[in-house]
Amino acid sequence: MSYGQGGPQSQWDPWKPHSQQPWNSSGDDGTPDWAALAEASETRNKRRRLLFIGGGALATIAVGTAVAMAVVSANGDNNASGNPTKLPASASLPSSSATAPSFAPTSAPPPLDPKDFISSVKKDTAPLSPETLFPGTRLTMGDAVYKKGATADTKNCASAADASLPKILTTNRCTRLIRTSYSRDGIAITVGVAVFDTEAQAAKAKAQTDDRSIVRSLAGKGVKTFCDGAICRSTRNSVGRYAYFTITGFTNGKNVTKKDTKTVSAANDLQQFTFRQIWRRGEAQASAAAGQ
Repeated sequence: MSYGQGGPQSQWDPWKPHSQQPWNSSGDDGTPDWAALAEASETRNKRRRLLFIGGGALATIAVGTAVAMAVVSANGDNNASGNPTKLPASASLPSSSATAPSFAPTSAPPPLDPKDFISSVKKDTAPLSPETLFPGTRLTMGDAVYKKGATADTKNCASAADASLPKILTTNRCTRLIRTSYSRDGIAITVGVAVFDTEAQAAKAKAQTDDRSIVRSLAGKGVKTFCDGAICRSTRNSVGRYAYFTITGFTNGKNVTKKDTKTVSAANDLQQFTFRQIWRRGEAQASAAAGQ
């Protein structure tokens, strides 16, 4: 049965199976109704666009949800400050009980002792002379200034000593006796340095001396004769392989008494200076040996 225009008709739905296509059957030639076909095509296109838009929206929602879940999952182990509370196993930190690397202790060697170099002829090899022990032409000790006089150097130690000292020097094998004189305000002092091979020899010689063990005074080069028959003040001491002596008196031949403080001061100045010079000799050699 055919239906004419304006009568009831079954519209073709491309999404329903077995639905009738909208052919116009009013003509005898069976030509399709092109207007109806165009309308149907437009309807199909609209539906497809709606499906594509709806599908895109659903995909966007799905992707957004997946991203949101990924963000929540990534931030799930973070604290409020944004600092990580967990590190990957490959970046794990060492425990507080880890032992720090240890190194062998090192220390600078102790400084060399100057006394070692002035205690034995084997180590005490620096040049030795009246000028090395008593340099210059003047000696200043505090406020006191002493003028340097004559010097002497002999290997015959007994010839430069008096009273009980010659025998003591010879017995203990003194190898050399160096003397130098100084003067100030009518007072003259001679310093004598006796040299031995060992510290033991010098210490023994000093221990054997007494008030009569004196070095012979030395005049010349501006220092008048002194302690030639007059009473003078004498001292003796030792350091390392050196024993040193002083004799102090007035250049006018006057006897020295216990009240003469100037002679005591002069003798102390020369003792102190002699000790320093011998000690500096040891320091210089110790420093040179440390630098090698």
